[in-house]
Amino acid sequence: MNKIKLPNAVAEDVRAGRRLPELLSPAGSIESLMAAIEGGADAIYIGGVSFNARINAKNFTREEMRRGISLAHSYGTKVYIATNTLVYDRELDDFLRAAEDAYRDGADALIIADVGAAREVSKRIPIELHASTQMSGHGASSADVLIGAGFSRMVCAREMSKEDISAFIERSPIEAEVFVHGALCVCHSGQCLFSSLVGGRSGNRGECAQPCRLPYENNGKSGKCGKSYPLSLKDLCLAEHIPVLCDMGVASLKIEGRMKSPEYVRDVTSAWRKLLDCRRAANKEEMRELAEVFSRDGFTDGYFKKKINNGMLGVRTDEQKLRTRELAPFAGLTRKVGLDMSACIRAGEPVSLIVTRSDNGKSATAIGDVPQAAKTAPIDESTVHKSLSKLGDTPYVLRNITVTLDAGLMLPISALNALRRSAIAALDEQEGREGIKEAQMSQPSERRIRTRTAVFYDPSEIPESAYEFFDIIYTPLEKYTGNTNGVLIPAVIFDYQKDNIASLLQKAKQMGAEHALVGNIGHISLVREAGMKLHGDFRLNATNNSSVAFYENLGFEDVILSPELTLPQLRDIGGRSFATVYGRMPLMVTEKCVNSALSDCKTCKQKEGRMWLVDRKGVSSPVFKTFEHRSIIFNSAPYYMADKQSELERANITMQHFIFTVENKTEAESVISSYKKHQKPSDNLKIKRIK
Repeated sequence: MNKIKLPNAVAEDVRAGRRLPELLSPAGSIESLMAAIEGGADAIYIGGVSFNARINAKNFTREEMRRGISLAHSYGTKVYIATNTLVYDRELDDFLRAAEDAYRDGADALIIADVGAAREVSKRIPIELHASTQMSGHGASSADVLIGAGFSRMVCAREMSKEDISAFIERSPIEAEVFVHGALCVCHSGQCLFSSLVGGRSGNRGECAQPCRLPYENNGKSGKCGKSYPLSLKDLCLAEHIPVLCDMGVASLKIEGRMKSPEYVRDVTSAWRKLLDCRRAANKEEMRELAEVFSRDGFTDGYFKKKINNGMLGVRTDEQKLRTRELAPFAGLTRKVGLDMSACIRAGEPVSLIVTRSDNGKSATAIGDVPQAAKTAPIDESTVHKSLSKLGDTPYVLRNITVTLDAGLMLPISALNALRRSAIAALDEQEGREGIKEAQMSQPSERRIRTRTAVFYDPSEIPESAYEFFDIIYTPLEKYTGNTNGVLIPAVIFDYQKDNIASLLQKAKQMGAEHALVGNIGHISLVREAGMKLHGDFRLNATNNSSVAFYENLGFEDVILSPELTLPQLRDIGGRSFATVYGRMPLMVTEKCVNSALSDCKTCKQKEGRMWLVDRKGVSSPVFKTFEHRSIIFNSAPYYMADKQSELERANITMQHFIFTVENKTEAESVISSYKKHQKPSDNLKIKRIK
C-alpha cells in the first residue's frame, strides 16, 4: 500500500500562510499543457488515449505524455494523470500497464475513479493516488475508506458547501482538492447514468453526451420565467472566495476544462495565479473579465454558499457567445525560469559548471576536460559568459553568472557549449523509477446463491406476493414504516446530516430493519454503528472483481453491480454480486430541485412531490422528491428481463435485483407474476434490456 502522510500537514501550512494552495489546471493537449505552464499552474492534469473521463479531448499519446511531463517538470510543475473512468474486469491488465507507463514516465500522481483499479495500483506501484470526484466523496468518513484503498487526496464533490469542505479538512488526514472554476454537472458527482442509459454514451467512461444541457418540460408545460433548461447549471467560479479557501486549508484548487482551448487554459490559469499569489478575492471587474473568457450566463457559487436555487441555472446563448471576448492566440511558451551559473576554469583541473534554478534551488554539475595552456590568444571571461548564456530553446534564462578563470588558458568554444548542454541536461533529467511489484489480482469469494432483492420507493405499494418472492425488500430510510426487512440509505449524506440519519437508522432497527442498502463509501460507518448488515447499491459503481473484493473486505454481504455492464461483462464478475433485472434506473440525483425550475413549488404538495420530466421528443421520466428535498430522475423505461431468464442463467446472474418506482400494487404484482412465469412484456410497454 502507498504510504499516507498523517496528519494533514498541507492544510496546516496553507492555513498558517506558509504555503499557498496548489493551482491545478487542465490540459487536453500538449498545446494546452504549455498554456497551463505559461499561465503559472503549479500542477496540470492530463489524460491518455484511454481510461480518462474526457475521452473526446485530443488527449496525449504515450510519447506526448513523456514529453509533456518532462516539459512541465523543467518548469517545476507537477503532472497528474487522469485515469478516472470505471474499469471493466477484462480491462484491468491494460489499466495497470497504463498506470505503470505513467509512473515510469514521471507522473506525479494518478487520479482514479474506480476503487478496484485503485486497489490494484496501490499494491504494485509507489505513486500518489488521488480519489476522483466521481467517487462521490462527501466527508471525512469517505476519506477513512479511501485511505484503505491507497489514496492520499480526495477531490471533493462539487456539491459540498464551504462548511462541508471545512469539516472534511478538520477531520480528515488526507488532502482536499476543490473544483473552483469551470463547468458544473447538475447530478451529484459520480452518480449520473443519464447519458449512458438514455443515449448509450457513458459519462462514467468519458463519453458524456450532456443531456443536462437540453430543454425539458414538466408534464408538457414549459418552464416558468422562460426557464426550460432545468438541468443546465452555470459555470462555477469561486475566485471571490480565495481568502476563505486558503483559510480553510484546501490543498489544491482545481480548474475544469480539458475540452477547452489553450487560450482558455492560459487566460483562466493566469487570472487565478495573479489572485492566488496575493491571496485575495477577485473584484467585480476581474469576475467580469473571467466571464468574458467563457461562461453560461454568468457564474454560480451556489453549492459553495449553500444557496441552491434557480439562480444557479444557465445556458450558453447566442447573446452570451457575442459577449465572449476574442482570446489572443496562444503563441507558445514564453515563460522562463531564472538560472544561476558558476563556472570554474583552473589550470590542471577539469573545467566545471554548476547550474542552479532560482525557483526551487535544484542544482546540477557538469565536468569537462582539463584546459590547455594557450599558445596564442587565451580565453577570457567575456567569451565564457557569452557561450554559457546561450539558453535559447530551454526553459531557462540566465540570471547570475560567476566565472573563476586562471590566466593563460585555452578552451574551445565547442567545449564550453558542450559543458552548458551537459549541465542543463543533468538539471532536467528525470529520476529513474523502480519499485513496481508483482501482485495477484484481487478476487471476491465464490459465494453466489439464488437470491432476489427489491427496492420499493413507495412502501404503501408493496403487494403481498412481494414478501414471498423477495428475500430482502428495501424502502427509503426516511419513509420506513416497519413493513420490510431493509432500508435504502439516501444517495447523498453530508456530514451535518449524519446525526439525523443515525437517529433514523436506530428507529428503523428497532422497528425490524436488519439490512441496509448503501450506495456511498462514506455511509458505511453509519450502518455499522446501527448494527445492520451492509449491502452495496449500484451507486458504488462496481464494474470489476477487484471492486467487489474490496467491498467484501469492508464487510459488505453483497453488491449490486453497475447497470452499465453488459451480460458478458456481468458474467466476468464473481462473488455475491447482483444484477438489476427489473425497474426504472435512477439517472440522476440532484441537489437542485428539478420541479422548482419548471413549475410552481405548490405542485410539490402532490403525492411524494412527484413530477414527470418531458424531453424534446416527448419522452417522460418520473422525478421523485427525496431526502432533504433532493430530486431523483428515473429512466422513462424499466429494465425488463422476465422472458430472458435463460440468458441470465447463462451469464450466472442468479442474484437478481428489482426496482419499483411508479408502479402501484397491482402493477407490481403483475411484474412479479411475469418473472415467475418468464412472460414477455406486453406490446404497449416500452422496456430496456441488458445487452
